[in-house]
Amino acid sequence: MTHPVIKQTQALILAGEIAEAESHLVAIAEEEGDHALVAVLDEMAPKDVLAVLREFDSSKESVINLVISPEQFVDAVVLERKYGEPLEKYVPRLRNTMNSVMHRDAAACVEVLECLAEHDEGVRVLADYFTDHYEALHNLAYHGIFENEIDAERAFAPKRVSTWDAEQRDDLDQGLEVGDAVEMVRPRMSRSEVADGDWMETAWVLRHEFPDTFELLVIETQDRLRRAAEAALLPTESPEPGIPRQDEDEEESAI
Repeated sequence: MTHPVIKQTQALILAGEIAEAESHLVAIAEEEGDHALVAVLDEMAPKDVLAVLREFDSSKESVINLVISPEQFVDAVVLERKYGEPLEKYVPRLRNTMNSVMHRDAAACVEVLECLAEHDEGVRVLADYFTDHYEALHNLAYHGIFENEIDAERAFAPKRVSTWDAEQRDDLDQGLEVGDAVEMVRPRMSRSEVADGDWMETAWVLRHEFPDTFELLVIETQDRLRRAAEAALLPTESPEPGIPRQDEDEEESAI
């Protein structure tokens, strides 16, 4: 049986009363327990769940962020790509929303990333999440640390193509498997050293727990950087790589 609060919250969300809709959901948890709220969230449309999550992210927490299941969360957050917002608005909101659930406790990050790894849009969502941090992500992949250490003596020495870094980059340019290069380097930091509840900790967990997804993410971000560089050389009206666009036949946001 559909809980009556679902229709109430849907109407409030359509009216733009997100905080009021969230208070109705919180009341379910207070009166009937967290399990009842989880059941209600499971029946709600993903776009309505997302509306609440967007309003109450890591800067304004809600009980919704604490009890939503990884499956429910991923179904909702994938919709974020379809709203076609400008990158400067979309990325911070996406990152805050994801952080509010992924980093609510140590286990949640693994659970959410596992669901994203299994979703068709998961790697693209992760690439959006890491926007502005691609270089650090690649350093983690190929050097085991977010900031590549500079060896001054090597930097000013005559350039030789025999160094490992140069060979690695040449291999990548020639289309060799990214996974082969990544596998050669292990992270040089513990999780506690990067436990920021944000993108660095997320990257660390990905690298340790989901190497295949991490490899696909590196490939995706490299491709975006390549397309962005190509677009910068040619006059075009195409959208920037990474900016989600909503198809005309996609469902409108309820926000």
